[in-house]
Amino acid sequence: MRSRRPATASVPAIRRGAMVPQPWIGFFAGMKQGLTGPAGSATQWEGAAARRRRALLIAIGVSALGAAGLLAHAQTATDQWALRIGQVMLYTLLFAWVTAGFVTAMMGFIVQLRGDRHALSAASVENRPIRADARTAIVMPICNENVAAVFAGLRATCESLAATGASRLFDVYLLSDTNDPSIRAAELAAWGQLRDSCGDGARVYYRWRQRRSRRKAGNVADFCRRWGRNYRYMVVLDADSVMSGGCLLSLVRLMEANPRAGILQTAPQACGLSTIHARAQQFAGRVTGRLFTAGMQYWQLGESHYWGHNAIIRVEPFMKHCALAPLPGHGGLAGDILSHDFVEAALMRRAGYHVWLVTDLPGSYEQQPPNLIEELQRDRRWCQGNLQNARLIAEPGLHSVHRAMLATGAMAYLSAPLWLAFVLLGMLSWLASGEAVIGAGQGLPIEMIALWACTVTMLTLPRVLGVVTIVLKGESAQYGGVAGLIQGALLEGALSVLQAPVRMMAHSIFVLVALTGLRLNWKSPPREAEAIEWSDAVRRFAPFGGIVLGLLAVALAVDPRVAVWLLPVALPLLLAAPLAVLTSRVAPGERLRALGVLMTPEESRTPSVLRQAWTHARQTPPAPRWPDVVTDPWLFEVVRLSMGTRNTETGVRGRARRRLVQRVLQDQDAEAVSPAERMRLLSEPQHIAHLRDRLAANWSLGIERARSS
Repeated sequence: MRSRRPATASVPAIRRGAMVPQPWIGFFAGMKQGLTGPAGSATQWEGAAARRRRALLIAIGVSALGAAGLLAHAQTATDQWALRIGQVMLYTLLFAWVTAGFVTAMMGFIVQLRGDRHALSAASVENRPIRADARTAIVMPICNENVAAVFAGLRATCESLAATGASRLFDVYLLSDTNDPSIRAAELAAWGQLRDSCGDGARVYYRWRQRRSRRKAGNVADFCRRWGRNYRYMVVLDADSVMSGGCLLSLVRLMEANPRAGILQTAPQACGLSTIHARAQQFAGRVTGRLFTAGMQYWQLGESHYWGHNAIIRVEPFMKHCALAPLPGHGGLAGDILSHDFVEAALMRRAGYHVWLVTDLPGSYEQQPPNLIEELQRDRRWCQGNLQNARLIAEPGLHSVHRAMLATGAMAYLSAPLWLAFVLLGMLSWLASGEAVIGAGQGLPIEMIALWACTVTMLTLPRVLGVVTIVLKGESAQYGGVAGLIQGALLEGALSVLQAPVRMMAHSIFVLVALTGLRLNWKSPPREAEAIEWSDAVRRFAPFGGIVLGLLAVALAVDPRVAVWLLPVALPLLLAAPLAVLTSRVAPGERLRALGVLMTPEESRTPSVLRQAWTHARQTPPAPRWPDVVTDPWLFEVVRLSMGTRNTETGVRGRARRRLVQRVLQDQDAEAVSPAERMRLLSEPQHIAHLRDRLAANWSLGIERARSS
């Protein structure tokens, strides 16, 4: 880390806000406080927030009760009362869940067309001057990432910021948890190249944690302990994040204009990948996702989400109130908090600061997983983290909206096994009664037709309104024209229907894994397009197909009509492997782009910061080899600079390093060093310098002897 010696913050100050689970006595604590702001003071938006949340809850309650009544009335009278009650309870809960999303999307549709005067808007602070003491750190935690893609995006972000003329207000920190020596050597080389490209005035720092703990949350906490007191704000990025300089300045201006704002979350747009799967997800986020995002902003207002990246945080209250203690106990729902972002938002609001979602701020970008397997792999960690968070719903002092967000985060994954249980209960009811519980022999009752029609409408109408919004706002040209927009919406909807049972089955397994405490292995999804091999797809999805075939065999043996109940779920599961393979290919995605299908504004008119990022990614030089660390003078200086000036020659560790260096010198082969030993040498300035000098001397001596002979 170059430049000044970093200051440190006291550890006790970090721990004061640590959250630990409490008894359920506090479930309703803060319900009123959640709508009144800090110290009971009234603000302009709180009355509107109360009305909007009340309307949302009424809509959910009325819909759920109506669904329960209709389903109960439609069921055939049988002796299987337990199955009937189970079906009604499950469907009521799931109908309420679907209604919540639907009403949120409807609110977002209204906001897209009419705006929202209570929302926090970037337009309100345009060209507002920023004080010189409003210093901001841009922090990017990384761990075994694709180095070329990460540094290409960060370089584009730094260049865009420099173009605004305000880069003096920002420092950039790369916080590495990488444990692969080859990747770490590539990180150091890329860091050196980034510093050189940004010029002598660039303040781009690199830190590698020797003791990794608590993943990304621990890495950010480590930054706060060491350097947090030097900054008023910090912008947290993911490894795949790209942000424009204008977006970064707008975030700082909004923070300066709203001193009670603790976190401002942008709505990052997904872009950058060309597989059918990724392009469908990017398109869905732009067309339908914008309604849900605007709707969440509509009823959350100052008590909103934090998604862990592409957001700005007020550092002082974050350090005082947002530290996370491990959850006590054993199993998958104990230990370090994985989905830390929702909890940090809840703690920030409990401390009296507002959390806002800013939806009208362009220039914030991220990437989607390139294929279905990588998406599910990412969801596995998110599932465990969100289920962990459910343990904190009753934490005293939390605001009602954040309690609801902790609950809905868990429900996002619990809904999968609940839908699966509802389908299986229907099949069991059919088998137990000898006829369909809903009246198979007499045709579908009108109540059931109405229920299914309502469910399908609530699931599909947001997609329709997303298309309508784009057309009414005159933006269809950015989506390939009206025809391309409609074709893209139909294709994305069809893929979503086919993938829904696969996600349902996978999420059900993830919930089971989390609740039973089975071991969770997870790594970051790749940031570039990777096609799925047929063998991998068959291996991953064959168990799903086996389960479905077994259920179909039982159904056909008992009553062939039961198979009709299972077909909407069974067919997509049987087609999961070919669907995953075909949607992971780049070439079909590029052909669809050429036809103007699944187009997004970032594809039709790419922002300059993204063009720069993609150009830098294509022009990245080859990654260095391990021996280059000691043989390349430029890279050696970069490596040495990253270590600081600490003394590593004394004590037990110093003696162990000296023996390691001596062994390498005896073998005359830097490649013979094990990965663990390479990692040690990359953090030992004196010993790697000694190794470099001795190897260079020995190689020079060998050359001289060869010449003389």
